[in-house]
Amino acid sequence: MMSPARLHRVVVLALVGLLPFELGIPHRIFGRAKDPAGRPLYEILTCALAAGPVRTDADFAIQVEHGPELLATADTVVVPASYELGPVHEEGRLTGELAAALAHIRPGTRLVSICTGGYVLAAAGYLDGRPATTHWASAEHFQRLFPAVRVDPDVLYTDDGDVLTSAGVASGIDLCLHIVRRDHGAVVANDVARRTVVPPHRDGGQAQFVTRPVPQEQRAGTTAARARMLDRLHEPLRLTDLARQEAVSVRTFTRRFREECGLSPGEWITRQRVERARQLLERTDLPMEHVARDAGFGTAQSLRKHVQAVLGVSPTAYRRTFRASRDAPPAPDGPSAGRVRTAPRPRSPTRTAAPPPDGSAPSPSRTPAALRPTGP
Repeated sequence: MMSPARLHRVVVLALVGLLPFELGIPHRIFGRAKDPAGRPLYEILTCALAAGPVRTDADFAIQVEHGPELLATADTVVVPASYELGPVHEEGRLTGELAAALAHIRPGTRLVSICTGGYVLAAAGYLDGRPATTHWASAEHFQRLFPAVRVDPDVLYTDDGDVLTSAGVASGIDLCLHIVRRDHGAVVANDVARRTVVPPHRDGGQAQFVTRPVPQEQRAGTTAARARMLDRLHEPLRLTDLARQEAVSVRTFTRRFREECGLSPGEWITRQRVERARQLLERTDLPMEHVARDAGFGTAQSLRKHVQAVLGVSPTAYRRTFRASRDAPPAPDGPSAGRVRTAPRPRSPTRTAAPPPDGSAPSPSRTPAALRPTGP
């Protein structure tokens, strides 16, 4: 008789000086992900460089039950931000204690950083030659300290397969939702977002820092227009009509839309239509022509073109992958227990995290050239 599969284990590394909000993001997002029967999809545990109390940047400490040896059991490791990284932040090198902790991580483990947690991954060499981001206020310093990293300061997160990084604070929520979506599909991720009361999807390529995030007083925004667009995704949407409904010129509408969303209206509409198509592919057996029509692409050929461009796979392959994942029986314990079913990885929404020129996916077993240990 087969025993129940071990859940995909997410281990969060709590460092001294951590930000409690960011520490809680993985627990909140991954902990709310459930399969159709209501069973959890992830196990989330926390470790520190030594078991015991860990000081935060607030007026309290947290009690961590596990030491760094827990990292050896992880399928995904998350490193949230800390304000007390010491030589990691100042010199780009790991302390001996931190290097020893990271040495527990198995090859092939997925690595995730939130905000300045990316400094830890970079100092360990995990980001060499890779796209990465961090909080916009630290991006210039991050690039100077780690010139081998391809830093993109303008995006919410980057996805390079087995290594993912996010910008500051709330973008950690976006990245964790992206990972849930990548692992288990849009339906599961959207359910987590609803329970967390956050938007279900902000593209990684969306700008971190919008110069005027709140419309000026007495100036109309584009919120109502976006709501109408979502209600009419299945219809042709013309920029001239959208601008006319807002009683502004096309140029003004486009500028305001980009200021508020970080994307042009056309880019935003395409992303929303692809998201609608993902849900239809996961939830229904509709023919591709019907999916294309209901998502607003018109024809199956247009659907294939846009889904392939955004997700990197055909609609048929996407449906097959997530339908198989949804219907599969529990797997037995063993070397692969807890691993997420291999699925087509959506193309990174960032400008810098594109697949290699030859079209191959990044190797899941890529490990740093050196853990740059260092000091006491």
